[in-house]
Amino acid sequence: MKSPSVLPLLGILTAALVRLQAGPADDLLAAAKKLETAGGYAWTTTTANAGGGGGGRFQAGPTHGKVSADGVLHVTMTRGDNTWEVARKGDKSAVKGQEGWQSAAELEDSQGPGRMFARLAERTQAPAAEVKDLVAKAKDLKEDGGALVGSLTEDGVRDLMAFGRRGGGGGPEVSGAKGSVKFWIKDGLIHRYEVKTAGSVSWNGNEREVDRTTTVEVKDVGKTTVELPAEAKAKLS
Repeated sequence: MKSPSVLPLLGILTAALVRLQAGPADDLLAAAKKLETAGGYAWTTTTANAGGGGGGRFQAGPTHGKVSADGVLHVTMTRGDNTWEVARKGDKSAVKGQEGWQSAAELEDSQGPGRMFARLAERTQAPAAEVKDLVAKAKDLKEDGGALVGSLTEDGVRDLMAFGRRGGGGGPEVSGAKGSVKFWIKDGLIHRYEVKTAGSVSWNGNEREVDRTTTVEVKDVGKTTVELPAEAKAKLS
């Protein structure tokens, strides 16, 4: 009589052990990956500043975004009284402002707010990619009340508040940086997340205190497509 193979049992035990060893960061990365491969989806981003201040004419209003299954991204955002659109395809990005659609490269060579929005366009990400970036910036992740929460590293907060550019590279200086993250997973997918950042920001001789909460809500997973305007496609070709 043949002895039953132990290989299937070992496979089950190994899988169970991997699940037991997986931590909050692994769970978040898996949920981000599942969202990334679930097809196109949409999201809404809202930003609140403590005390209602901060931002002036560049005060962030609601942002609405879509990403297709093949990674084409289209985002509409308000900053003060202005509405901007961002389009991305691969490593190329473009922005539509008062002058119409311009590539990020064209805006980098301009003066005034155009350069800032070029940098914003280059850093605009769909939630799946942003969550991966936030996990890399987070520490002490743990489960709390049905959500996964953690603190942001000081360098991570500076990066978020300085658009990825420190003072010596054309961006603002940030001191007293602190922040936190909170994620919700639903059906194995990133469903919602919240980012809090605070610190003193100094740029072009002006200094102000920032205490900001950004919330992202994901929706229409697997049901979203993106059709960019012809002018935007031309800038991304």
